[in-house]
Amino acid sequence: MSCSSTKTIISLRQPKSKYSPFVKCSRIYVKTNVYYSQNRCLPKSRFKELYHLASSTAKGMAVEPFTSGASGRLTALFSLRALRSLLLLLNAVVLLLLLPFRRQRRVSASVSGEKVGKDEKQECGRKWWAATVVRVPSAMFHWRNVAVAVDHEAAARRSQAIRRVFQDDDDDTVREFSLFSTARGDTLFTQSWTPISVKVRGLVVLLHGLNEHSGRYTSFAKRLNANGFKVFGMDWVGHGGSDGLHAFVHSLDDAVVDLKIFLEKVLAENPGLPCFCFGHSTGGAIVLKAVLDPKVEAQVAGIILTSPAVGIQPTHPIVVALAPVISFLVPRYQITIANKKGRPVSRDPEALVAKYSDPLVYTGPLRVRTACELLRITSYLQQNVNRFTVPFLVLHGTDDTITDPQASQKLYEGAASTDKTIKLLQGLLHDLLFEPEREAIADDIIQWLNCRV
Repeated sequence: MSCSSTKTIISLRQPKSKYSPFVKCSRIYVKTNVYYSQNRCLPKSRFKELYHLASSTAKGMAVEPFTSGASGRLTALFSLRALRSLLLLLNAVVLLLLLPFRRQRRVSASVSGEKVGKDEKQECGRKWWAATVVRVPSAMFHWRNVAVAVDHEAAARRSQAIRRVFQDDDDDTVREFSLFSTARGDTLFTQSWTPISVKVRGLVVLLHGLNEHSGRYTSFAKRLNANGFKVFGMDWVGHGGSDGLHAFVHSLDDAVVDLKIFLEKVLAENPGLPCFCFGHSTGGAIVLKAVLDPKVEAQVAGIILTSPAVGIQPTHPIVVALAPVISFLVPRYQITIANKKGRPVSRDPEALVAKYSDPLVYTGPLRVRTACELLRITSYLQQNVNRFTVPFLVLHGTDDTITDPQASQKLYEGAASTDKTIKLLQGLLHDLLFEPEREAIADDIIQWLNCRV
């Protein structure tokens, strides 16, 4: 309570003692002209009179808030509900961090069980609880059901990819498929197009872009067949007929390693022929990172890149800022970014219909880990652009809104390659081999290849 000779401001709160003149009244100050001394204690009867006087006075006077409202927010911040929400969040984060170790622990346990000796068995006998196994229905574990669903979905995609190979009846080309397993245990789908009546002069290893598959380039592969090039396509993990959640990329470095293994396999089966790598969009980024390996660089005679993902154009800067954090916590979370409805990739309506009606083409929102991997590999390529020494041809449409044509220009200017060519195609979009000018673009690629065979 503060006092003056003319007026008093009474703070009405909960009584602190038997004779305290303070009464709780919604945390307000009431201005009144009653004189009162701070060091003086009143009996309850006198205080009741003072309280009634203050209350009646407050009804006809302006009321001043005790605080600006921050106290209420602070109270809510440290409330039981806020504490419970914080604990739930921390629990979810801990579970997410422990999730990768569940499978490792199970695998290590099974391996150790196979190699247990006599002494270890006796030790486990003394510790009976260490050997106890509790079996529960698999339906209780949601992550198991998800894994089974992913396997079924990948198997359905592989069946569809194999069916298309068998249905391709061409008198000039032999189309075949093969499967190989990676060190991670994934099965990858690959296919080849071999000319029948034309002598093979060279090899082309083809890598598709994000969300699509190698089968989309069948027409282009047959054009290369007609000019004496045998073509090999690989569906990288999570795409086409290969294992993995559709269009989910845990690490693009896995795709780089898989390309290196596939390239060695192709060269071993076709010795003595010059080999070139073709990559579109993200496939181009994978090819570029692979040829930074001196061993791979020595194996290839050159690379062709269409709309390479050396630089990408995210819809909003916040995607770049939040992608690493969200990718770590919920890697498979799908973010709504531009897809077929927002960013057209071709000016040919029929090509768009064919692409987005293809069940092997992923048309859903991009997953966070995939977006983060795209940002990571483009950053890596931009930082190492001066290390490229392999001969290359780059083609990029100036109106591409998916990957940045200026990044391709910087690749051309910064690369140390002595044999390098770039063509910026005015007004063309992202999927160059599905644009109305696809025939002219294919002719440019074939002409470049013919000059180096």
